[in-house]
Amino acid sequence: MLHIDNKKTIRVMMTAFRDGLQSVFGGKVRTDDILPAMQAASAAGLRHIEFGGGARYQAPYFYAGEDPFECMDKMRAAVGPEVDLQILTRSVSGVTLTTQKLKALGLQARLMKKHGTTIDRNFDFMNDVDNLVKTGKPIVDAGMHHQVCVAMMGLPYQSDKVHTPEFYINVVKKLLASGLHFDSVCMKDASGTTDPRTCYETAVGIKKILPPEVLLYQHTHDTASMAVACYMAGIEGGVDGIDLSVRPMASGTVQPDVRAMWHALKGTGYELDVDHSKMDELEALLTEGLKDYDFNPITLAADARVVNFPMPGGAIGPNVHMMAEAGILNRYSDVLAEFPVVVKAGGAWTSVTPGSQQYWLQAFNNVLHGRWKKIDAGYGRSVLGYFGRPPEAPDAEVIKIASEQLSLPPFTGDPLEKAPDTVELAEQALKERKIPLTDENVFLVAAAIVPGKNMELNAGIRFLTGAARISLPLKKTEAPSTPATPAPAVAAPAPLTGPTTTTCTVVEGSVTRTFKITLQPAAVSVAAPAATPAATTAAPALAAPAGATEPIPVFSPFEGKVELVEINAKVGDHVREGQVVAAVEAMKAKHDVRAPISGKVVEICAALGAEVTSGSPLMLIQG
Repeated sequence: MLHIDNKKTIRVMMTAFRDGLQSVFGGKVRTDDILPAMQAASAAGLRHIEFGGGARYQAPYFYAGEDPFECMDKMRAAVGPEVDLQILTRSVSGVTLTTQKLKALGLQARLMKKHGTTIDRNFDFMNDVDNLVKTGKPIVDAGMHHQVCVAMMGLPYQSDKVHTPEFYINVVKKLLASGLHFDSVCMKDASGTTDPRTCYETAVGIKKILPPEVLLYQHTHDTASMAVACYMAGIEGGVDGIDLSVRPMASGTVQPDVRAMWHALKGTGYELDVDHSKMDELEALLTEGLKDYDFNPITLAADARVVNFPMPGGAIGPNVHMMAEAGILNRYSDVLAEFPVVVKAGGAWTSVTPGSQQYWLQAFNNVLHGRWKKIDAGYGRSVLGYFGRPPEAPDAEVIKIASEQLSLPPFTGDPLEKAPDTVELAEQALKERKIPLTDENVFLVAAAIVPGKNMELNAGIRFLTGAARISLPLKKTEAPSTPATPAPAVAAPAPLTGPTTTTCTVVEGSVTRTFKITLQPAAVSVAAPAATPAATTAAPALAAPAGATEPIPVFSPFEGKVELVEINAKVGDHVREGQVVAAVEAMKAKHDVRAPISGKVVEICAALGAEVTSGSPLMLIQG
């Protein structure tokens, strides 16, 4: 039983304002809605708060039309100068999902320091020590407290070689031997799947080799209801600080509530450095600030299945939202069941962003297209070595398939050197559009660059040109009902004297389809054309030849809303059946749209960047 004779105070890092928002809402929350709660957190004595990085860097300008640096400034002003504000960065990816050059990571570190950050927690999903050493230097040079991570995960299959206490302790040994400066270490389990025994033995082993002035923190999620037990084990092993939250941003895919941990430590000799009795007020302010947001129960509930699909809380929430929006949430369980396959074949990298997203998208592709029929670009690049060295050797057959599909050879060099120069690309894009070349503007664009994606769809460019997408998980409001009034008398329609085209809207559950229908007078002996969906045109239509059948529409393969990210044909082009004529983005991945017939494109029905559904044609093809 956990007990200590000499009282020890455990430090608390409050996660409600970053990890909580990311885990429950994908970070898609307006900053002003949480500022009163942040002020209360500071007034309540919290001195260490997570406020940025991860998805909470990109989400403000990707989905809320807000400048993330202005958001950080507001949050710093809300808590005052004495509170430590922490961000989360992803080694070679920084606050993005792709690899970056050191030039971009240096700019990132300077901007984060400038806008209120005092602590940078940096992890590498591969646990690649060389990556951690190289990406830690810009953090130190910027003058922030450098907290380096050991990324932890419970494997969904048996192994005595990786993700063991010895494996994690060896990561810290290598970091110490490298000469890298770090101020603290974090045992970071983003999926909440590490068992208590491993937490305890890892903490004991790391504390033995750390200098006494270097503190050891522990991070986990409560998705499988194991977080309090794992924290108790870590504290017994020597952990100095833990991550906690407060309702409604607590438990489930988030961290445990402060009050739960305070209760668990009663009578043990350990105590928290925060006043649990002040959490009621903080909870009330969070509940009030988030009252307009729609909480998905999946992100709040415990799910024991997570031990077999190590998916971090910060990714479950966004992926659930994206699947629901795309109309494919019914495939959620199928994707989870595929997780052990993609984890083992990939090389057992840790399920934390961007690695977790790569696992998720490959499992998603395996379910939708067949196993390994479509390799996700991120997963494939990780298997091939472009993010660093996986803990175990990836499956040789998957390496071969990934190399063929992505047209990339396996890579054993430095991911930082191989990364694109996003800063140069961003500066060029800003100059072309005559947008000021400030450090903030450059980084907003650079951090949103996705290889192969049209720069017009770059979230930074959209934001800076006033075209940001607003996509917040707000509750749907019903229009107020009005008393029914008698319909005015309508004259009988005149009899048809020739073909007449009209539209008809059909609602099937959550899907709305609009059809174009041509009516023929009864006396006219002409075969009726097939009904086809209509849409607002984005390009002029070509007239069909006399006697030709109605053009065939091309639809998105997803029932719900997705973004049109490529249009690969124009009006007048002749296309083949099965040819890729467009692409949509769903689940942060590109999906091809193929021509259903061979023929001529007679109409482009949607604009690049538009949100489309399966009921909205992208183009019309005349056979």
